[in-house]
Amino acid sequence: MWKLNQFIPDDDGEREESLLEEESDGICSLSPTQRLYAFAASLAAGLILMFVSLIVFAKPIKFALLFTFGNVLAVGSTAFLIGPERQLGMMFDPVRIYATVIYIGCVVLALIFALLIHSKILTVFAIIFEICALIWYGLSYIPFARRMVSSLMIRLCDTEL
Repeated sequence: MWKLNQFIPDDDGEREESLLEEESDGICSLSPTQRLYAFAASLAAGLILMFVSLIVFAKPIKFALLFTFGNVLAVGSTAFLIGPERQLGMMFDPVRIYATVIYIGCVVLALIFALLIHSKILTVFAIIFEICALIWYGLSYIPFARRMVSSLMIRLCDTEL
């Protein structure tokens, strides 16, 4: 049947050529529905890994691995919605470049402390800093949120003798 269809001219051949001629976004050449499903799957997998990491909280190295990979999956899931190029552009925007670099640094440190050094206390500290950096990074997307949190922390932690 395929050989017969090969010789019969129809609109499918023209359609295939037009799809090939269109500019493709590379990895992001998914349909909007596919992007939404990929976003949901990646976000769900990240949240599940972060939840499972709480179960193994008594073992800091396993906790750090599961939490960090879940965290990266959850943050990276938005790349399916807006595309990886735009995601990286927004991450390294001058407004949030410091938060992004600190977050990525904390992720790398948590993995180094967990996988190479096998230090439980350093891994726990790296995870605490990673959570704080992720919160600060997330606040950078909300207008004036970091300024409000900074002024709140100054008021709460200000000690006058």
